[in-house]
Amino acid sequence: MKISFRGLLAVALSALLLAGCSVQPGIVERQPDVDPQRLLQQAEQQQPGQAALSRLEAADILARQGNRTQALEVAKEIDDARLDRQPRIRWALLLSQLGAEAEDPWAVIQAGQLLDEMNLPREASLTLRERLGMALAEVDEFRAAARALIQVQAGTDREDLNDPIWDQLSRLDSGSLATLRNEGGDLAEGWVALAELVRASGGDIQRLFARLDNWRERYRGHPAARRLPGEITALRELRGQEVTHIAVFLPESGPLDSIAGAIREGIRIHHLEGVDSGARLTFIDSSQGNLDALYREASELGAQVVIGPLNKDAVSELERRDRVPLPTLALNYGRGERNQALGLFQYGLSAEDEARQAAHRAWIDGHRLASLLVPDNDWGRRVGEAFWNAWRDLGGEVANAVRYNPEASATESTRRAVTNPQPDMLFLLALPEYARQVPPTLDYYYSGDLPIYATSHLFEGRPQPRLDHDLDDVLFVDIPWQIPDAAVGGVEALPYLDSYRRLREESDPAMFRLMAMGVDAYELARRLPQLQAISGSELFGATGTLSPAEDGRIQRRLPWARFVNGVPQPVLTPGVFGDDRAP
Repeated sequence: MKISFRGLLAVALSALLLAGCSVQPGIVERQPDVDPQRLLQQAEQQQPGQAALSRLEAADILARQGNRTQALEVAKEIDDARLDRQPRIRWALLLSQLGAEAEDPWAVIQAGQLLDEMNLPREASLTLRERLGMALAEVDEFRAAARALIQVQAGTDREDLNDPIWDQLSRLDSGSLATLRNEGGDLAEGWVALAELVRASGGDIQRLFARLDNWRERYRGHPAARRLPGEITALRELRGQEVTHIAVFLPESGPLDSIAGAIREGIRIHHLEGVDSGARLTFIDSSQGNLDALYREASELGAQVVIGPLNKDAVSELERRDRVPLPTLALNYGRGERNQALGLFQYGLSAEDEARQAAHRAWIDGHRLASLLVPDNDWGRRVGEAFWNAWRDLGGEVANAVRYNPEASATESTRRAVTNPQPDMLFLLALPEYARQVPPTLDYYYSGDLPIYATSHLFEGRPQPRLDHDLDDVLFVDIPWQIPDAAVGGVEALPYLDSYRRLREESDPAMFRLMAMGVDAYELARRLPQLQAISGSELFGATGTLSPAEDGRIQRRLPWARFVNGVPQPVLTPGVFGDDRAP
C-alpha cells in the first residue's frame, strides 16, 4: 500500500540539497518549465532510472503549476529505488509535502521509509521525520508517531512539539509506553514518566499537581518541564472540583434489567478495586421514578454527578432540555441529531461508532468503492446508514448495499454484494455464525482477496481457532478487553488490569462487554469536570479510547485486529513495522 503528509519546505530543501547553498522558497533558479505531460510520455519509453527522473521532474512541475493532485499521483508511482541519492531525497520531500497537503497519510509514510534506508542531511531528515510522525498519528499508529516526533524534538529542542507529542502519548496503553521508554533516550523517558504520572492520578487533580513538582525536579531541562502540554495546564483550573460522590440511575426490574445488572457489576467491582482513591457510589433504582424525582434524590444525598439513565427514551428526554440538574453521563444515546443539554454526556457501545471507524480505516487504506452487507432489520439499517454516510462524506462511492436475512444462508447475499460492479472492499455487519460463511463464499466467487472490514459483533470474545479459521484475514474492531493481544500486546498491559481479572473470572461472556462499559462509565464520571472544561480530553479505557464530541456524545476509538489462523492478531502498518499482512 502506498502511503501520505504535511509540511511546506520540500521545494526549498530540495533546491538547497542540489545547489549546496541557502535560499528562500520560491526564488530558486530553475531551468524553464517543460510540459509535464510530455515528460510523462517520454518516461514510458525510457530506461528505469531515466524514467524515474522524468517522472520526478514532471511531479515537481505539476506541483509548482498548482496541479497538486496529479503531482501526488505521479510522485506516488515513482520507483524511487531507481533514483540517485540527491533526486531520491528531493522525491521524498516532495511526496511527503504533497501527501500532507492532500491529507493522504500513506503517501507520507511511503516517503518516510527513506529515513530507514539512508542517512539524510539534518534539515531534510528533521522535516521528513516530523511529517512522518504526524502521518502515523492519522493512521492510529500512536507509538510510532510519538517516537518520530520525540526524535525530532531531541534534535531541535522545540517546545511547539509538546502538544503533538502529548496527543500521541495520551492514546498509548501502559505496554506501549514501556516500549517507548525502552526505545528512546532520556527525552522519551521523561515523556513516558509524565504520561504515567498523569494516568496514575486517576482524575485526582490535587494529587497530580502535588506530584508534578517532583517530576519537574527530576527532569529539569525537559521541554515539557519548561512548558507543560496545554491539556495538563488546563487542569490547574479544576483543582478542588474532584468528584467524590456519584449517583447511579439503573433499573432493578423491567426489560433492561439484565443489561443494567452487567453494567452495575462492572461499576461495583471497579469501584471496590480502587476504593481508597475512588468516589462514593449510591445506586438508585430508576425503573419507577421519573427523572426529576431521581435527580432530587441524588441531590439530597449529596451526589455531584450522575451515571445513567440507561433507557433510550429517558436519554432522549434529557437531551432536549437546556441543561441537566447535575452533570450526567447517560448510558445510551438519544434519538436527536444533537445533544443540546448543558452538562449531559452520552456513552454506550454504539455499533454506529464502529461502522464509522471502519469507513475511516478503509479510506486511509486506499479503498474507494465499497459494498455493504448488513442484516435486514432496524439494527442493520442504522449501522449501514452510519457507514454509508461516513463513507460518502470521505468521498467514497458505494457499489452495492445488500440487506440479508440473518436466518438464511450467506451465499446469495454475499454474491450480490460483490458483483456488478465489483467493489474494492466489503463492510460486514454480522454475528459470528453468519460472518463465518462470508469469506468462503467470496472464495467461491473468485473474490477471496477482497478486504473485509467488520464490527466487533463477529467475534464472540474468546479464541476459537477451529470455528473462526474461515474468518482469516478479516479486519475488525473490538474493545481492548476483548482482544488484549491485538490491542495492547497482552493481558498485562490492559487498562484496569485488576478489574479485568475479577470480571473475566466471574462474567458471562455474553455480558463481558457491558461490564467493561460499567468500568469505563465509572472512570468517565469521575472525570466529568475535566471533560466539561477541556476540549480534546481522552480516556484510554476498557472499551477503547474515549473522548467527547462537541455535543457531549462520547466517541470510542477501537483497536483493529485481523484473524490469523482463527485468532485475532494486531494490524500493523506495512514496511514501517515489518508486517506484510497489513492492508
